Amino acid sequence: MSITVLVAPSGFKESLSAAQVADCIATGLLRAMPEAHILKAPMADGGEGFVETLVSAVGGTLHPAVVTGPIGKPVDAFFGLLEGQDMPTAVIEMAAAAGLRLVPRDRRNPCLTTSHGVGELICAALDAGAKRILLGCGDSGINDAGAGMAEALGIRFLDRQGRPLARGGAALCHLARIDMSGLDPRLSSVRLDAAVNWHNHLLGPRGVARVFGPQKGATPEQVVVLEQAMENYVRVIAQTTGIEVGQAPGAGASGGLGAGFMGLLKGRLYPRYDIVMQYLDLDRLMAQADLVITAEGSLDGQTPFGKVPAEVARRAKQRKLPVIALAGTIGKGVALNFEHGIDAFSCILKRPCTLDEAIDNAAKLLTRATEDAVRLVDVGMRLAGPASLGCPLYPVSVSLSRDMDSPPAGLQRAPLCLSSRRQ
Repeated sequence: MSITVLVAPSGFKESLSAAQVADCIATGLLRAMPEAHILKAPMADGGEGFVETLVSAVGGTLHPAVVTGPIGKPVDAFFGLLEGQDMPTAVIEMAAAAGLRLVPRDRRNPCLTTSHGVGELICAALDAGAKRILLGCGDSGINDAGAGMAEALGIRFLDRQGRPLARGGAALCHLARIDMSGLDPRLSSVRLDAAVNWHNHLLGPRGVARVFGPQKGATPEQVVVLEQAMENYVRVIAQTTGIEVGQAPGAGASGGLGAGFMGLLKGRLYPRYDIVMQYLDLDRLMAQADLVITAEGSLDGQTPFGKVPAEVARRAKQRKLPVIALAGTIGKGVALNFEHGIDAFSCILKRPCTLDEAIDNAAKLLTRATEDAVRLVDVGMRLAGPASLGCPLYPVSVSLSRDMDSPPAGLQRAPLCLSSRRQ
């Protein structure tokens, strides 16, 4: 018996790119099922790997650039120029200039980190002749709502005494006036699009400071400061440009970068998969598949809100395909994913270890976890036999985490409906 497996993972933050994750899964899969036919579709969500994925999908070139990193030191970044587009298009991932991986763990303070380098990447793309900027938002290490980006493009942020603000999200508490007069004039003739998580808002209980600030190192006290800073920023943007960004879908993307992109640069925000799927042929590949395997660094209750595994599962369920998700960690609320198309999941960590150990050994751990999961599928297929290949149900045991919310009593009975069309 032979099946076709679509491997459509995200990258593992600060560890493996989406392409590397796909390679690891393919290796583990073939160890368990040497006869399997594998289709790879590394996924991009606007974060790390966004540029590489789009350049690889449609053709193009990568261009290096040294820019200001999130803690103010120079970092090596890049942007891509895509081929075959209606207009010269530069694709940028903000994580290349202001990503969390660029912030040392002992320097993680979103009150101070800056998106300045993102604006410098936009300038570099303009210098290269781009007439469209496609900005991918994700995996950020900042909470300055794009103020640093806008500053690099010529906008000035001033306090009540007319003095320039310091960089970082907390300084926006003191923002009194935005001077737009120095904005790079080339932007007026350039199309500005951003691929964002549509679920990310700037303000409120699910706002960027409260939800993502702690993940970037913010203390509870700093979260309060950042929320106040974002509220003030929203007021001054509205006074300056007339654009209301406080509750706009996607405005909270990448530490609020979406708000600055929309409110100050007058760029357009799009749900990120509406953008990504224009370049990736995922649905065509799904039409050939019997099983889908996806993956992400963390699977939890936030996954259904715009993360790669949930989007892959949603599309797979339109074709009634079974979906397995592999994750670096399993977090609170993970059972919610069963309601969004994921049939089974497994954590790649099988014993306690430090974060550094997990990152260093991620490739090996992911390969082995894939092999283990696929062997379970193979056992089910062998037990069911050729006569039941129409749409048999194969119980798949699920690796649970202590962090998991009270899993429902029949969790291990969640079946994979594997419809194999090949023998």
